[in-house]
Amino acid sequence: MPVLRPLHSGWTLRAAGPAPLGDGPVPATVPGCVHTDLLDAGLIPDPYLDANELDLAWIGRTTWVYETTFDAVVADDRVDLVADGLDTVATVTLNGVELGRTANMHRGYRFDVREVLRPTGNRLEIRFDSAYDYALAVRDAVGERPNAYDEPFQYIRKMASNFGWDWGPTLVTAGIWQPIGLHSWSVARLAEVRPLVTVDGTDGIVDVHVTVERAGDEPLTVTATVAGVTATATIAAGESSAVVTVTVPDVRLWWPRGFGAADRYDLDVTLHADTAMVDTWQRRIGFRTVEVDTRADADGTAFTLVVNGTPVFVRGVNWIPDDAFVTRVDRSRYAARIGQAIDAGVNYLRVWGGGRYESDDFYDLCDEHGLLVGQDFLFACAAYPEEEPLGSEVAAEASEQVLRLMSHPSLVMWVGNNENIWGFQDWDWQEPLAGRTWGAGYYFDVLPGIVTAVDPTRPYWPGNPWSGTDTVHPNDPAHGTSHIWTVWNTHDYRHYATYHPRFLAEFGFQAPPTFATLRRAVSDEPLTPTSPGILHHQKAADGNGKLAAGLTGHFPLPAGFDDWHWATQLNQARAITFGISHFRSLRPLCMGTVLWQLNDNWPVTSWSAVDGDGRRKPLWYALRRAYASRFLTIQPRSGVPTLIAVNDSTTAWQAQVDVRRVSFTGDPRAKATLTVDVPAGGTVAVPLPPDVTTPEDPARELIVADGATWYFGEDVDLAYPAASVDVVVHPTAGGATVEVTARTFVRDLTLFADRLDPAATVDEQLVTLLPGETVTLHVTGTALPAADDPAWRTAPALRTANDLIPG
Repeated sequence: MPVLRPLHSGWTLRAAGPAPLGDGPVPATVPGCVHTDLLDAGLIPDPYLDANELDLAWIGRTTWVYETTFDAVVADDRVDLVADGLDTVATVTLNGVELGRTANMHRGYRFDVREVLRPTGNRLEIRFDSAYDYALAVRDAVGERPNAYDEPFQYIRKMASNFGWDWGPTLVTAGIWQPIGLHSWSVARLAEVRPLVTVDGTDGIVDVHVTVERAGDEPLTVTATVAGVTATATIAAGESSAVVTVTVPDVRLWWPRGFGAADRYDLDVTLHADTAMVDTWQRRIGFRTVEVDTRADADGTAFTLVVNGTPVFVRGVNWIPDDAFVTRVDRSRYAARIGQAIDAGVNYLRVWGGGRYESDDFYDLCDEHGLLVGQDFLFACAAYPEEEPLGSEVAAEASEQVLRLMSHPSLVMWVGNNENIWGFQDWDWQEPLAGRTWGAGYYFDVLPGIVTAVDPTRPYWPGNPWSGTDTVHPNDPAHGTSHIWTVWNTHDYRHYATYHPRFLAEFGFQAPPTFATLRRAVSDEPLTPTSPGILHHQKAADGNGKLAAGLTGHFPLPAGFDDWHWATQLNQARAITFGISHFRSLRPLCMGTVLWQLNDNWPVTSWSAVDGDGRRKPLWYALRRAYASRFLTIQPRSGVPTLIAVNDSTTAWQAQVDVRRVSFTGDPRAKATLTVDVPAGGTVAVPLPPDVTTPEDPARELIVADGATWYFGEDVDLAYPAASVDVVVHPTAGGATVEVTARTFVRDLTLFADRLDPAATVDEQLVTLLPGETVTLHVTGTALPAADDPAWRTAPALRTANDLIPG
């Protein structure tokens, strides 16, 4: 049987050439990267703190050498050095023999080393040349292409966000970022196992395409087993491939969250020579069908994800690498972040094209929890050359990654790129390109060809955004997938209401991270919205200016840091609630919203719902409400507030809804009880009686309908009372319960637990109470103040929207 021996110990790291470091090598962690090794050795400051990032730019422009020694016993026909991922421009040398050179972070490599190995004292060296030097040399060879940032990321097959983004630091990494080891084997090995999983009626079908690599020439037998059903095929001497088909009767389907169980089966593949087993391969698979309905209709061109014949409204979020140093993201961290997405009502993660092809842990967790995933191929916000050496690297990378991920039922879509087709159309690229390649050959030929050849069970879409045809603008909301960035960049968030998209793959609004995250990363004294560290942790062009502009018409400009922090976080939550509520009310015209973004890769002001230290911003709590499977919202229809009931569940929804127009003092003005009867996957509009929708005093009244609310003006136009509440704190094991009773009307009551204890969390935020109403909050934390401490009851820990409106 093959033996895989990891080579993860005994590594050292040194700079090859001048570097502001001490003499001699330092211990290196494999898998890992140069930055984390230097940080662990105490040789550099934390790149995430203050502006340290700027002082560490030299790391990405330096050549680095990793070395280790090991003994080896050669007892098999073949011994291969297998490197699953090298970042990025590497020369691999064993015992002075150059094995090969690499220039792609997104591929694995295998080198036959049997004849090079010695019994003792083998010396393995991997030299990483500067990614900048390589990228600039390619740029000079193929000609310059436009992109969104002044960095050469499109000239090298490396994680683009390493070079910085409008939410991320410029930390250009190098290192052995995936497992590496010796693979010893004899006779033959399973070089490729390609399971095509389909459904035929009530049967599950697995066509297992097998390719072997041989060290001998004897006949081989391949066996595949699923759910106790076994099938076998023979690979004759001199042959290298076979197909084994397994049919599983009465198969249990894999369903997305909210539609049924995410059932999976073990697929076991074995390779025998005569009676001896020579290799094995195992994965967990799920039986399901997936397609995208892109039929033309009277409103344009649909884009509806259909799983097992059932249309799914996508309640999505965009996913970026969860750390700029991706080797720090282990399974437990993936589980925490994916858990936060699930708890917010998310059913779809889009893996953005400027990051990485995500790990098997990521996909396995999504499989387990019934989360749908769309994976971008790794092209983002740039014109990408198609000439060599890049063209063949792209094809090899895509083939490898489609093969690697095809067993995961959660993966339901491949997308060619992020915003590059749109960029070619609208971002003034065509004149500087002057007819040179920009990536179209990848998106419309190479990548769909690879998906069709390797894994035709999944749909491919050329890009986000993409209208479906070159005769319609690529970001036309009425066709295919679209992005909305007028809101945030140039328009107030109420502008969302002018859009009627078919599938919204990106939209978002910024806010700073939680205070505890910000304070850990920024040491400014005093802390202000424009202090140096705050500005360094704001990467968007005129980001703070856009935050201020976004408050206009909603809140006055805040006077101090604490009010700025609260107002901008609240405004982010309001903006996204407004947008999602509008888009969901359009179902089935609109069949997906994918928020930019779930997470951050460092502590930063950004569009995220969960900040760089994993803390939930107020947006997360708003998202949980807006992404409820059964959702009530009050929307204008012909200028009149109308109750909209949206039912994403699999069963009909019948309910009595009490609708009230009440004053801020809690006095009833009008009331009605309405029946909502919404079929599974349906949306129903229920008119409200005129006495409910017609206010006597618009500045002091609202409509309430079982959690849905309607105000007759923006915050700046409303006559909020000064907030008055009673707060009773009850210490508990591991935290506290906090009972808040309103003496006055209070809007968006929020307890910032991290202001009391940086490690503390709270289960609810953004609660609106009428006079006399009570909410009980559950706080988890081990270093909370005493129950009678005034910090529980006052700003900056306890906030309301009322606080932001003078008088």
